[in-house]
Amino acid sequence: MNLSTEPDKIIEIDLPKVAKKGLLLTILSLVVLLVVLALIQQELSFTITFWSIFLFIIGYIVLIIFHELFHLIGFRLYGKVPWKSMIVGVNLKLGIAYATTNVPMTNQAIRKALLLPFWTTGILPAVIGLALENGLLIGLAAFLIGGAAGDFAMYKELRKLPDDWLVKDDPEQPKLYLYEPTRLQ
Repeated sequence: MNLSTEPDKIIEIDLPKVAKKGLLLTILSLVVLLVVLALIQQELSFTITFWSIFLFIIGYIVLIIFHELFHLIGFRLYGKVPWKSMIVGVNLKLGIAYATTNVPMTNQAIRKALLLPFWTTGILPAVIGLALENGLLIGLAAFLIGGAAGDFAMYKELRKLPDDWLVKDDPEQPKLYLYEPTRLQ
């Protein structure tokens, strides 16, 4: 397959817009999860201490790392991308962590890889936090659910296209290049 031709479509994410949606999603997730926790406990009370803030910051950093690692796992599981073709890092200029690959995947595979971290670092910790009645874990889950806003934005755009289209990730920008497979043959 020759991906040196011009893409049929380019999806570019507006980071300031995504950041606003992410903040809204974080707040909404936090409110919903705290209401559910209050219903479970029949009350809502929590204490914020230096140590809880410290643990939150450490937990947030760890979960962001896991979020990106789960993208890589998704690339491998759903896109059959070799480990050596994957990159994970932080773009300080854009203020984002990222996972990428130079190997094109089908639209269907990349959509699954985009949502895997939402389930594993957002929803799963939320369920565990509710089960353990742990406010810290619930707060972390809400932040990671909101942190998936960029993934949701890309997913939303990719859903508009057929599953078999090929998607190549831009290694430096929140941008995807899409190719109709019949045109590449």
